[in-house]
Amino acid sequence: MACRISELVIDCADPDRLAAFWSEVLGYTELGREDDGSIEIGPPDAGFGGPQPTLVLSPSSTPRAEKLRLHIDVNATDRDQDAELERLLGLGAGPVDVGQTGTESWHVLADPEGNEFCLLRARLQPP
Repeated sequence: MACRISELVIDCADPDRLAAFWSEVLGYTELGREDDGSIEIGPPDAGFGGPQPTLVLSPSSTPRAEKLRLHIDVNATDRDQDAELERLLGLGAGPVDVGQTGTESWHVLADPEGNEFCLLRARLQPP
């Protein structure tokens, strides 16, 4: 038996803003709120414990000091990479330079709080 990733926790200044952003990006819905202001989002039909991990946006006043050591990769499910890039930029993502050469098959972006993530080229089947 092995473990499975059930949640990813992201410390952030504004959990409501990031929950809204990542819900739009991933097609997730709000699953719950904790007394500390954390918001959990996940697949609307599965929720916690389903085949995809949920995200927990946890309030923090500590500023990030350096590049994240872990980032999220996303793939479009219903459009090509260029169309998905335009959608993500329209939702509030921004391009980030982490030393790319310009020949990569992915785009490096940041969410509204500056957390890096990559949009990969391959289109995946919806879950």
